[in-house]
Amino acid sequence: MNWWKRLSINPLARIGAIFIGILYGLTIFAGFITPYSMYDAPKNSALLPPTQIYWHNQQGEYIGAHVYPTTQGAVDFETGDRKLIVDFSKPSRILIFHYGHLFSTTGEGRLNLLGTDDQGRDQFTRLLYGGRVSLFIGIIGTSISFAVGCLVGGISGYFGGLLDSFLMRLVEVIMSVPSIYLLVALAAILDKNPFTQLPFTNAERFILITVIISFVQWAGLARIIRNQVLSIKEEQFVTAAIATGADSLRIITRHILPQTSSFIVISATLAIPSFIVSESVLSLIGLGIQPPDPSWGNMLSLATNASVIILQPWLIWSPAVLIILTVLSFNLLGDGLRDALDPKNLKG
Repeated sequence: MNWWKRLSINPLARIGAIFIGILYGLTIFAGFITPYSMYDAPKNSALLPPTQIYWHNQQGEYIGAHVYPTTQGAVDFETGDRKLIVDFSKPSRILIFHYGHLFSTTGEGRLNLLGTDDQGRDQFTRLLYGGRVSLFIGIIGTSISFAVGCLVGGISGYFGGLLDSFLMRLVEVIMSVPSIYLLVALAAILDKNPFTQLPFTNAERFILITVIISFVQWAGLARIIRNQVLSIKEEQFVTAAIATGADSLRIITRHILPQTSSFIVISATLAIPSFIVSESVLSLIGLGIQPPDPSWGNMLSLATNASVIILQPWLIWSPAVLIILTVLSFNLLGDGLRDALDPKNLKG
């Protein structure tokens, strides 16, 4: 039985892979799924709860799925409550595949599946668009850190000597610094673009965060790859490549590193969650993606407001639950890959 079959019959790994696939699909096609802009903030629509869907009008007649225009009323200073104002005279039907979107509404009513944030923006829309940052920073960051880690580890293990000692001491220095403190320090120092002396745009911040997290993450992998290369370089196929006159870089990249591919795939899958969590932490404390652009991290920043946690908990739960489920799914998939690619199982 090959590794793919072993992976496919692992129920937990399959669940993780399916959830990850669905989540990436939702974020990629966010513009099709929701009809709203992530910046659209209608008047008097801040902190609305998830929209209630109705099937019958106020006279009891069935008219299909519809919603009503809803706004926030004045604050009751004695209780702190804000009364919802629902205009039951203007039903807005919910239509599927309408105006180039998965769903939309007619009339003035809006379907806010997860409510609205403190600016009146649709939480579901921002959750999908914010997922693009949080999810793709994991893929891109892991690709960068693993490319650097594999190359440094391969060079260190293959050449040995003083170069090996220097690279491993560098690795140990990076690994000795707690990663979260290093992330915060680097992000705070590089708050402004050194060339323009202006604050970074969110596109630049995305690149910066990716590079910073990649810089923190590559060291541990380089150390493990180096140890594997030390044993692989003694194999006969490496000796044969040297005898044919192949240069060292080609031997490392084409002959030695591919022998560690199983470990790299497993480790990459398990490393992606750390990028997602790191981005979320940086954005949560204000050093990552800045509003109005969404990310799961800066959406969680509302958790610093105690009244939001008590009165509008759905604003906190939605990004928090997605972060937890995404990290869990990648871990389940990584564990499944580890079992499927285990040499003992492959021989069975």
